[in-house]
Amino acid sequence: MWSEKYRPQIISDMVGNEEPRSAIMEWFAKWKKGTKPLLLVGPPGIGKTTMAFLVAKQFGYDMIGLNASDVRSKSRINEILTPVLGNVSVLGTPMIFVDEVDGLHGRGDYGGAAALVDILKKPTVPIVIAANDDTLEKMKNIKKVVKTISFKRIPPRLLRVYLENILKKEDVKLSPGSLIKVISKSRGDIRSMINLTQSLVTGFNPQTETSFEKINVEDGVNAFFKANSIDEARSVLYSMQINPREKINAFYSSIVTSNLDNPTLAKYLETISDADMIYGKIMKTQNWRLLRYLNDILIKLYQNDDRIRYTKYNLSWPLLNRIRWDGAKIKSLSSVMAKKLHLSSSAFVTICLPYVLFCIKNKTLELELQETFGDVIEKEMELIQ
Repeated sequence: MWSEKYRPQIISDMVGNEEPRSAIMEWFAKWKKGTKPLLLVGPPGIGKTTMAFLVAKQFGYDMIGLNASDVRSKSRINEILTPVLGNVSVLGTPMIFVDEVDGLHGRGDYGGAAALVDILKKPTVPIVIAANDDTLEKMKNIKKVVKTISFKRIPPRLLRVYLENILKKEDVKLSPGSLIKVISKSRGDIRSMINLTQSLVTGFNPQTETSFEKINVEDGVNAFFKANSIDEARSVLYSMQINPREKINAFYSSIVTSNLDNPTLAKYLETISDADMIYGKIMKTQNWRLLRYLNDILIKLYQNDDRIRYTKYNLSWPLLNRIRWDGAKIKSLSSVMAKKLHLSSSAFVTICLPYVLFCIKNKTLELELQETFGDVIEKEMELIQ
């Protein structure tokens, strides 16, 4: 991707926000133990993360980069940061950078926000955090213990100079009208501007020129399989800025409900399996940097195939998989219930169990189950909710 290829290598390569960048440089130059951490605030795609990487490099720090998912629980924070803050890190001169802290709070926050605030109060190494929006109520406690530096959207005139330089290096051209349109649609987001430009000059269909802006799942899946080239298909994938699980589910349900020959279906499902495995690894390890490889896996699904159209299961793929393949407990439950209903076990699991779970969820059915069966039901209910 051009956005990675042309990522600034030194601070002077960056464009716009001269005053914030100068303030960050001054903060690093004067940093000493106990100095208030920095909070970099501004819309996505304007260089907050890049600035943190480059300034760490310039001042000789070994940056430990995290995001909200890495520090969502107190135990996770202690596991990652305690060695660093205790000065026992094997890293030479550590610095901590936590991205997207405004996404830290929520149902998945198990003490992470409070633990992070405690660390911010007594910094023993340079700490820089970044957020897209600091006006949210959940940022109130964090803002009390940091120094805030605000980034602004890049002005169109600077974006044009920057983009024209990239086009020159790539030896490609964009019409003046398209150039203005790309800059306008990016709304100061450099990354979005570069990605959209790349999609246009590599043959992406201008009629679906919503690339790298959020498009709905149905349009995304349909456009993917109607794409005339792999570059166009890749652009569609990046346009589907949705939850990764939702993206995988959409392709899976669309493929398995289409009229495909067995060899083609097997090929598609193998790719879906690879995508599911990397997402499972991400969820298990909370290493969200692996997410960048998800689209590289899903692009293997591409072929111009008009047999595939978006279709959504009434039940989610994870729930279906749990129903079908959750092992001995499900099999035992289905065996007992199938006999009572005079069905085969497979028929009960496929046809009846989803409705049993639905009725339990809506409190229209109560079952007296052994403890092991009760555990299974509880897990299935979690997926439904």
